[in-house]
Amino acid sequence: MLEDKDERVTSPGKDPAQPAAARIYDYLLGGKDNYAVDRAAADRVLAVAPDQRRLARANRAFAIRAVRVLGAAGLRQFIDLGTGFPSSPSVHEAARQSDPSARAVYVDYDPIVHVHNTALLASDDRVVSVQADIRQPEVILDHPDVARLIDFSQPVGVLCVAVLHLVADAEDPASLRAVAESARVVISTVGPYILYGEPLVAACAAAGTDYVDLTGEPEFVDLMWLRYHDQAQHSGARLVHCCGFDSIPHDLGAFFTVQQLPEDVPLTVRGFVKTNATFSGGTYQTAINAFARIRHAARNAVERRRLEPRPPDRRVKGIVGRPHRDVEAGGWVVPLPTIDPQIVLRSARALPRYGPDFGYGHYLVQRRLATIAGLAGAAGAAIALAQLPPTRRLLLSLRSSGEGPDLEQREKSWFRVRFVGEGGGERVVTEVSGGDPGYGETAKMLGESALCLVHDELPQTGGQLTTAAAMGQPLLERLQRAGIVFRRVSDR
Repeated sequence: MLEDKDERVTSPGKDPAQPAAARIYDYLLGGKDNYAVDRAAADRVLAVAPDQRRLARANRAFAIRAVRVLGAAGLRQFIDLGTGFPSSPSVHEAARQSDPSARAVYVDYDPIVHVHNTALLASDDRVVSVQADIRQPEVILDHPDVARLIDFSQPVGVLCVAVLHLVADAEDPASLRAVAESARVVISTVGPYILYGEPLVAACAAAGTDYVDLTGEPEFVDLMWLRYHDQAQHSGARLVHCCGFDSIPHDLGAFFTVQQLPEDVPLTVRGFVKTNATFSGGTYQTAINAFARIRHAARNAVERRRLEPRPPDRRVKGIVGRPHRDVEAGGWVVPLPTIDPQIVLRSARALPRYGPDFGYGHYLVQRRLATIAGLAGAAGAAIALAQLPPTRRLLLSLRSSGEGPDLEQREKSWFRVRFVGEGGGERVVTEVSGGDPGYGETAKMLGESALCLVHDELPQTGGQLTTAAAMGQPLLERLQRAGIVFRRVSDR
């Protein structure tokens, strides 16, 4: 988890609408000091890595065993860094099994953890909670409660269990460089990426470390290509953006469809997106910020088009569509100007299998034309209001980052992307489908992308790449095993 010196990031517990590491960990341990947003975040992790609950409990068991061993060896004072919410037995309880006079200082930067622990420990004058950041040890050492309880002329047991992997300062290049140099692949879920994402991309490009993220922000992706693609090509880093619902179902769905069509002939693919899911507060906040930066995004897109090489003997183009009723899609369709068609076209430019002349169109499907008109009107109004700071702040206040559908809503959510491919006298209909796209399925997509880069035999590439260009068939097969469906519907 990347931490920023901005208070909104360094003190996540102040906003119960934002998931916080301490509360997520409490949930994994079976505790009750957590909110729905924390449980939702943890469930996204468990969808990809179901062993995390067992690992959290193993971490906690290790910490208590370590305290008991140190207590048996004669240590009588402990500092627990990144303590989180207490569980039984706690550090001081374990230490007092050897000596009832043992003392403990609990340190955490989360204000809710601090308030909770302070209240719980108020009756014990040999235990104290300190709100401080473990990246600032001088603040901890100079704290009056630490000076009162801890005698630094005597041995001190310092615990830093299951916390160091959470610490990296987004404003400290050395910190991010250390993260990148120590990993084979780095996953970034920070957002909006245009505000917080660049330093980690820079660190990975320099270190030659693979990188994946969940961004759906065209400006960020274009800017990272302009600034770091050449360096990543040189270092061998694979910078793979858009590894969630933006844009894996669309990118790999088009890839899958092309494989069903003849080779070395002109191909046309149209993708039709349909879902009943609702977007999260984080997605909303990112969209409003993107609307406010439309001019910046346009400048970066123009510069990228000017500099990015195109295949000299092949043509790749977007299909300009219009709202219409489509029988194959099952409703009214309207062009969907997200990052997804851009990603599909970049994959087509990178992979000769897409043929000498490839076209792609991308559409949203709705049952009623009135719904499409309403969505278009709302989007236009949001874009206009996002241009002025006062109205932009008003829009951002309507939905907080961290808000989202509850578990019951997510369990009922689904997505389906249908593709119609044509070429060489053949026509094929394919489909990519799954459950809730914003949480469970996105977690699968992101996790499998990272695992694919680490474990699978892939082309020797570097630079900014799409999922199809970087991982293609191995990632598609991983996603199928994870429960995301890629199927050929018909040849009509």
